[in-house]
Amino acid sequence: MTDLSTNAAAVMAEKLTGAFYADSNDIEFGNPWWFVYASVSCFLVLFAGIMSGLTLGLMSLGVVELEILQRSGTAVEKSQAAVITPVVKKQHQLLVTLLLCNAASMEALPIYLDKLFHPVVAVILSVTFVLAFGEIIPQAVCSRYGLAVGANCVWLVRVLMIVCYPISYPIGKILDYVLGHNDALFRRPQLKALVSIHSQEAGRGGELTHDEATIINGAIDLTEKTAEEAMTPIESTFSLDANSKLDWEAIGKILARGHSRIPVYSGNPKNIIGLLLVKSLLTVRAETETPVSSVSIRRMPRVPANMPLYDILNEFQKGSSHMAAVVKVKERETKLFSSNGLGPVRDSKKLTNIDSQLNVPFLYKCNEPPNSAVINIEKPQQNGFTTYGSNHVVEDVEDGEVIGIITLEDVFEELLQEEIVDETDVYIDVHKRIRVVAAAAASSVARAPANRRLIDQKSSAK
Repeated sequence: MTDLSTNAAAVMAEKLTGAFYADSNDIEFGNPWWFVYASVSCFLVLFAGIMSGLTLGLMSLGVVELEILQRSGTAVEKSQAAVITPVVKKQHQLLVTLLLCNAASMEALPIYLDKLFHPVVAVILSVTFVLAFGEIIPQAVCSRYGLAVGANCVWLVRVLMIVCYPISYPIGKILDYVLGHNDALFRRPQLKALVSIHSQEAGRGGELTHDEATIINGAIDLTEKTAEEAMTPIESTFSLDANSKLDWEAIGKILARGHSRIPVYSGNPKNIIGLLLVKSLLTVRAETETPVSSVSIRRMPRVPANMPLYDILNEFQKGSSHMAAVVKVKERETKLFSSNGLGPVRDSKKLTNIDSQLNVPFLYKCNEPPNSAVINIEKPQQNGFTTYGSNHVVEDVEDGEVIGIITLEDVFEELLQEEIVDETDVYIDVHKRIRVVAAAAASSVARAPANRRLIDQKSSAK
């Protein structure tokens, strides 16, 4: 009985062993076809690895990033980015092509390995080689050198996109319609965060100093700030009455203030009619008590309180005036657009209200021509109308209440995000009544750590 069971077990083992070798040796080693199948299997592993690496490398390169490299990269980066950009712009078609080729190669690999090894061995080898040489290594390399690898393999990608066109193109178009294109630019908060990350104070090896990062952030914020935020309130402004006399007391006050331009009002301090250049007083004798109205007074332009600082800066850059009166005006939404689509327009009556400000004559000395330093703060559009912003119209600039004065220095302070203090300033911030001495002490204390870091960096560099 024991002998029979032993013989049966031996026969069963022989059958199983024969079946194993029969399955695993469909193509015997040494046969030319064995080497063909082995070569095809190696090719499929490498091809799957290239597709996997290109999927990670090319899809991680955005259109915006490639545009930056084309403008500011090295010569090699510029050429590589220029080659890759046309392919990356078809992002969904590219994605479908790479994934389709990768899936096809991975699915075909076990078929060829089955002809060389037992199915269990074929599965183990397939998973091992695909994981190591088809996923981990290619993606690690392409994540680090995606631009270079993509530029060198772009010809292969173009060929595959042509081959897979019947499948990848319609699927890519559907994805474009459903998901849209991922080519959005950075928003302002993102740009500010990016600048902060690259500043030295962030501790990440950035090259931007504190002042550079501050000015860049100030320039980004400047477009959202208005004249009302940067102005000096009319109550805190030193001005002269047009009916007052330039006697010793008045000239003494002017010199004590140290301003180069002084607003002039008529009756009410909020009724600003122009500005007086202090240098024009060089020819005025205090003994004569010359009336302010007899001195050449330049016209002071009026700007709405909600006018963006960039628009004011652009007008100040023209050199016709560096001071303007900020007027509180009413806004009304309008749906009236010009026929050429350039923006909202006004009717003729409201156009006259604003443009009449341009026709108010100057106050000037007798027998002298009026001063030609006239500034038009309003932005003329191509259609001949003046607008502020893209969706509203400002009315009654001339008749509005003057709430403050804005100068070129005020705009610069908003750009620098720091107060500019000269020899005659009493307050560094008239809104918070912060005196110059206290602000200077606080500034020196705040800057001390940064200065010490810079000194330490220079010492370590030496």
